[in-house]
Amino acid sequence: MLVLDRIALILAIIGGLNWGSIGLFRFDVVAAICGGQTAALSRVIYTLVGLAAIWCISLLFRDHRSE
Repeated sequence: MLVLDRIALILAIIGGLNWGSIGLFRFDVVAAICGGQTAALSRVIYTLVGLAAIWCISLLFRDHRSE
């Protein structure tokens, strides 16, 4: 597994856990840590998580038998 794949999976997991906390507890961990949903750092993290999720789509279509 590529390093980029692992980073993308970690970011996607972080995003999923954050969404879980929003759904269950109405608490946005990223916003709480970074100063609100509109803070620049929060927006960067949200963007990276979104890009990681898009990257993870490619994992579904790869042939992993050769690795």
